Amino acid sequence: MGEKDSETAPIWGKTQQRESSNIDPVNIESSTQSRQPRSLNRSRGGSYAERGRGVKEFRSWFPWLIPCFVIANVAVFVITMYVNNCPKKSGDCFAGFLGRFSFQSTRENPLLGPSSLTLRTMGGLEVKKVVKGDEGWRLLSCNWLHGGVVHLLVNMLTLLFIGMRMEREFGFIRIGLLYLISGFGGSILSALFLRSNISVGASGAVFGLLGGMLSEIFINWTIYSNKVVTILTLVLIVAVNLGLGVLPGVDNFAHIGGFATGFLLGFVLLIRPHYGWINQRNAPLGKPHKYKMYQVILWTVSLLLLLGWFIVGLISLFNNVDGNKHCSWCHYLSCVPTSRWSCNREPASCTTTQLGNQLSMTCLRNGKSGSYILANPSDSRINSLCVQLCR
Repeated sequence: MGEKDSETAPIWGKTQQRESSNIDPVNIESSTQSRQPRSLNRSRGGSYAERGRGVKEFRSWFPWLIPCFVIANVAVFVITMYVNNCPKKSGDCFAGFLGRFSFQSTRENPLLGPSSLTLRTMGGLEVKKVVKGDEGWRLLSCNWLHGGVVHLLVNMLTLLFIGMRMEREFGFIRIGLLYLISGFGGSILSALFLRSNISVGASGAVFGLLGGMLSEIFINWTIYSNKVVTILTLVLIVAVNLGLGVLPGVDNFAHIGGFATGFLLGFVLLIRPHYGWINQRNAPLGKPHKYKMYQVILWTVSLLLLLGWFIVGLISLFNNVDGNKHCSWCHYLSCVPTSRWSCNREPASCTTTQLGNQLSMTCLRNGKSGSYILANPSDSRINSLCVQLCR
């Protein structure tokens, strides 16, 4: 399914080309047997992709799964906004003309999206519910939720740009697994270090695709001619995006966990035969091994590290281990405090007093107080006011 009968080139542009001076076993055989058609000589020379025609690792695929992932993410966001129902549950909304689908106020959610209560209800990653509420499914569901339109657009555009190209080269099974497992790995690392906030987004899975692209170059090293430039370009892209992750409100642990998981998984899923095997696979005698020794070593070590990470990570998480207690500086990987912003990730908490139509509220985090004329406010409305008061 999704397979396309045409030749393909590896995902990163130029591959090595061998001149016709190479000895081709088929041509040697044809020179000793004059009755064989001279058309066999056409197999001499050619690129890695041309020689790989007919090999299952080099089929070209029609990319359909990544667009389906994008549609699913957009659909989940629409459903989330429907459940959010800002006009009824909060009242203080942005873009009110959208009715039930209007956004929370930009003071509460600058990304143009739902409230934190709605994200929690829809399956956002909350450590307490995972560990104490036996809701481990949140480690997966959080990857399909987004904090707002801005968040959704950035992730989906990146997913389309990277994911469709990778699916075209490696097929829907391998890229689908790479995406889903990377998102799961990002959720585990996020849960170990961000203990109080709700985390959502497909960023960990997207970073996993970037990690897979990088490791694919290393494990298929012999087929590329512009390796250094490609690696430097990828490293720069990853470094810039991880650098932006130290801003407040960004879950950089999900990014790091997703990238690391995807990097290891790329060695396992995206391995391809080396040039020598492709060049001589039809030889009657002395055909080389399909994979070089360094490829086998990378594949084995990566698989063991990946299994070890998931086993240790899940055991630590469900035993309620706080990663910050074992790494005093790791919190700087997700947020670096400056004079312009704080990295306090404690959830907003307020004391409230209702006297008639007057609601008095005090934020426990910063001591700010406020009074509001509200009759029988909903929990969502009170939470929205508390979040604004504690900013």
